[in-house]
Formats: sequence, structure tokens, C-alpha cells
Amino acid sequence: MSNSTPHWGQGPEGQRKADLGNGFYLNPIMPGDHPDPSILKDGEDYYMTFSTFDAYPGLVIWHSKDLVNWQPVGAALKKPIGSVWAPELTKHEGRYYLYIPTRLKNQGLQGRGSIYVIWADDIRGPWSEPIDLGNPRIDPGHAVGEDGKRYLFLSGGDRVQLADDGLSIVGEMEHVYDGWQYPEEWDVENFAQEGPKITRHGDYFYMILAEGGTAGPATGHMVVVARSRSIHGPWENAPNNPVVRTQSPKEAWWSRGHATLVEGPTGAWYMVYHGYENGYYNLGRQCLLEPIEWTEDGWFRVTGVDVAQPIRLPVEGRAVPHGLALSDDFSRDKFGIQWGFYDPLPEHGVRHRYDNGALVIAGRGTTPADCSPLTCVNGDRAYRFEVEVEVGEGATGGVLLFYSRRLYVGLGFNQGQLLMHRYGTEREMKIPPHVDGKRLFMRVTNRDHIVTFHTSADGVIWHKFQTQMEVSGYHHNVAFDFLSLRPGLYAAGEGEVRFRNFRYEALAAK
Repeated sequence: MSNSTPHWGQGPEGQRKADLGNGFYLNPIMPGDHPDPSILKDGEDYYMTFSTFDAYPGLVIWHSKDLVNWQPVGAALKKPIGSVWAPELTKHEGRYYLYIPTRLKNQGLQGRGSIYVIWADDIRGPWSEPIDLGNPRIDPGHAVGEDGKRYLFLSGGDRVQLADDGLSIVGEMEHVYDGWQYPEEWDVENFAQEGPKITRHGDYFYMILAEGGTAGPATGHMVVVARSRSIHGPWENAPNNPVVRTQSPKEAWWSRGHATLVEGPTGAWYMVYHGYENGYYNLGRQCLLEPIEWTEDGWFRVTGVDVAQPIRLPVEGRAVPHGLALSDDFSRDKFGIQWGFYDPLPEHGVRHRYDNGALVIAGRGTTPADCSPLTCVNGDRAYRFEVEVEVGEGATGGVLLFYSRRLYVGLGFNQGQLLMHRYGTEREMKIPPHVDGKRLFMRVTNRDHIVTFHTSADGVIWHKFQTQMEVSGYHHNVAFDFLSLRPGLYAAGEGEVRFRNFRYEALAAK
């Protein structure tokens, strides 16, 4: 890791942007919580999606022309079917498919789940309703063999054949690959052979997969490769495994793994994968791009660049507008582009509407833990957001930094009291003199993991809340769930909460 301070380009509102504007880019290409990338080259276009876990609408699809600058297209999954883990986006005979492994919330690897599939004739939708494939495994990787048949490769080295239309499973699951055994003395989370992605190149099928566990020690996650001349094996391990691995906790990017190969716009090849940023576990797993090169013996290797330093762009002059402004005046619907409800129940249906410049959310539950807060992904080390909140009779509303139903911080109020949320618990407070119990401007600042709240009666004169909070430990290694700490809004109780003028701003770290 270089001692120099990295300087990214600036996107909307000062957000981090990989494209430096000088022919180079600086990872991450997608800052913030964008884990398990699945990328599709479709002519001159690239599309990518990520695990969205408990956020609905989910599976936001992003578009790029150069692999570095990305623009959201929309969410493909609208119906809640569980916590969405590593998906697979693919195209076959002119039709787009998303294979979606799910788990029931808070039950982890032992939770009942299944793989679903949705399809569309246009990448922008509409997408079909989810079809349950009846297979409880995770991490599907789609492949078409030399026999023309379609397959899903799965975690644990298993494989199952798909029907020709890709919408059902035919035949029995079979074990096809035992993985690559890393040295016993390495510090890893567990073996966890997962995320198999199949690329056909030249005379071989290449299986790119992850081992070592997705979190845990910084040196655990890795990229492993095997190849075969046939989709039916046998699979031969690469002599240079692991192709990618964090060697030391001193590096800028930890737990690098879960890669997919992709051919760039000029014929050069790359890997997209995720990693944790050193010191910022709570931003989640972020998406990185690293160049590779094919060798004379038919394998591939990384080119030796430092992924924490500027790297030459795959191509210049093809960038789409990058990123998304998070500030929202609620004049248009940004659900599935920016906003998503956390773990909503299907029977709740639509609980939001727009009304004269306000986002109106019907209350659910009693606290942030059970009301399905509204959150968005952000990728900045330091930032601030503010919003005007108006609570109706019987409702409680407020602002959050939300990780999961077990872990969050925030500030809320109703017509009788102020509520402080910290460590996933609630504490009732007296209403300050400037709060009328119905309407309040609220501001959240997160700088160097120190969270500060301000409130205002008019949006001009701000009052600092007496309690500040430290949130560097709000991440998977502490609380599981593979999530990130996100800006959020919540509405609990029986009434409605109106939100106006959400404003986001990236800040410089101290």
C-alpha cells in the first residue's frame, strides 16, 4: 500500500469517481456496497449487477461503455423472495436471464432458500416474475457447453443442467470439482469454494471461483482458476493459483475475490471482483477492476499493477455519465435506482407515495428494527445528509445509519418524544425546545466513523445533538449479514411520515 493519499475523481455531490479524467482510473470502479459482481458483455455495451441482499426493489442493473464509468438502468427484481445473494446475469439466444440465489433473513447458510430465475427480452425490462428452480444452493454460474446444453455451476464444486429454455432444472445435481487447496498456514475464514463463473476462451472453459471465505481475515478471500477442454471436465487447477489474493493487512484492499473475466472494449481482458477497503469495512464490499493477460500456455495472470494506484483506462472517449446523485427532491420515482426498503414483507405491498414534493411512507412496526427502513448505497469515506421530516398522528419518523435490524444508529421523533437509536437499541429523550413534535429538519454527518446529528426547526439554525457515536464496527465481521452501513429514513407506528428535500454531500476525511 502506497503512503500517498489517493485522490479520486469527483462525481455528483463530490462522490468518489474512479475515472480520473487523465486517461487513468483509480479503484473502486463502483464505490460502496457492490458485492459479488456479475458482468455481461453485450456487443459494445457492458451490464453489471450485484448482490442486493435485503433491499427491494433489488438487483439494480448498471450500464457502461468502458468498464469504469457506470450508470444505473433500473432494478430487475421487484417481488420480495428473500435475501438475494450472488446473482448471475447472462444472455442466451437474444434473451437476458438473471439467476438469483436467496436465503431467508438472519438464517445464514442454514436458512431455507432457493435459486430463482427471471428473464427479459430487453435488458431495461420488463422482467418476468421470479420462477423457483427448487434448488437451495448459492452462487449460480451459467454456462453453455460444447454440447449446446445449459448448466448452472454452484458453490461447493457442484453442477446441474438447465432445460434448453433456462427456466427449469433437468437431471440430478453432480459434483464436478474439488477446488484448489491453499497452504494450511494461511490466515483464512474457511475453505468456502464458491462463486464459480465460467468463461470460454480459445480451446478451454475456465472456471473462476472464490475460496477462503468472503470476510474474516483480510488475507482470506482469493481468486482461484481451473480449466477444462470440455464443460464435463476434468478440471485442471492453474499453476499460479491463487491468481489474486490480499497478501497482507497492510494493503489498501482486503478480502479480494469473487471474480468474473470480461473482455474489454479494445480486446484486452480484465477481472471484476469485490474487496473491502482497509479501514472501511462498514462500506461493504466494493467493486474493483484489474487487468489480466493471457499466457502462451493458455492460462492467464494479473499484469502486476497495484490496484490501489491509478491504472490506464480500458478505452477513452466512450464514458457514460457516471454514478447517481443521491440528493432527492422527491419529484420523481427513484425506487430501484437509488432507494430500497430493507427486508419488506410481500403482504405489505406498496407503502409509499409521492405528494406535492414529499415522499410519504406509511409506518410499519415500532422501531427501525421492524419497520423496514428505506436506505440507499453510498460509497464515500465521509459524508453528510439532511432531510425534512414531518410525522403524522400515531407515527414515528427519523434518520438512520442502518446496517441491519440488529445494528443501527439514528435519531427519530414523534408527537411526544425524541428517540435516540444506538447499537440497535432505543432510548427515549425529552423533546428539545426547538422541536414542535410534528416537523423537524434532521442532519447526519459521518466523518472518520464518528456520527454526529443536528436538528433544526427551520433548516437554517442547527442544533448539535448531545450524543455522538462511533460506527467503525458496524460490519459483517461483527454482525454478519454481508451488508453495509447506509443512509436511511424510517417510518414506524400507525400513521404516515413525510420526507422532503433529501440532500447528500460527500465530505473530505479529516
